[in-house]
Amino acid sequence: MLKLYYAANTCALASHIILEESGAPYETVRLDFAKNDQKSADYVAVNPKARVPALATEHGVLTETPAILAYLAQIFPAAKFAPADAWNFARAQAFNSYLCSTVHVAHAHKGRGARWTDDAAAMETFKKKVPQNMTDCYTLMEAGMFAGPWVMGADFGICDAYLFTVSRWLEGDGVDISLFPGISGHFQRMLARPAVQRVLALHT
Repeated sequence: MLKLYYAANTCALASHIILEESGAPYETVRLDFAKNDQKSADYVAVNPKARVPALATEHGVLTETPAILAYLAQIFPAAKFAPADAWNFARAQAFNSYLCSTVHVAHAHKGRGARWTDDAAAMETFKKKVPQNMTDCYTLMEAGMFAGPWVMGADFGICDAYLFTVSRWLEGDGVDISLFPGISGHFQRMLARPAVQRVLALHT
């Protein structure tokens, strides 16, 4: 059985949503970052990166949200979580890679400045730039990457769970999601999904 290691208010929410949407049985292990559970010997044995998510499978442990989402889409083909054709699947991967490599990093400069510098003044400068960087990212996605009503168009899929997860951080980043009507509507549609509601109850 698949086992997801997650922590509340992290990007692990995206994988959790897709697991719940699949309808397949799975297990979860919740880590408490306030207690540094991610750095415990037991968890580091699962994921030496000491981050979430991690998905334990029959083949081994997968890490990194885009990889986990792509894997789930492939093992649950009937759910149609990702396009079947190579070109559109690559487009979905490009979107999720942008969320991972650019948008998440822009957000992380608010609370994870120590990853890039030991200079306290520099960390404060990073924080001040977060609202603009996140606005720029969402402006780009709204204008040219978000098809609507779901990320890839008519069908719900892995990109939607990931976009919703990152969009939950906007308010704390000082960005008004209503500036992006398409993505704002997407956020509300995600909140209305029963699977999303069930998972959110576990991330409080």
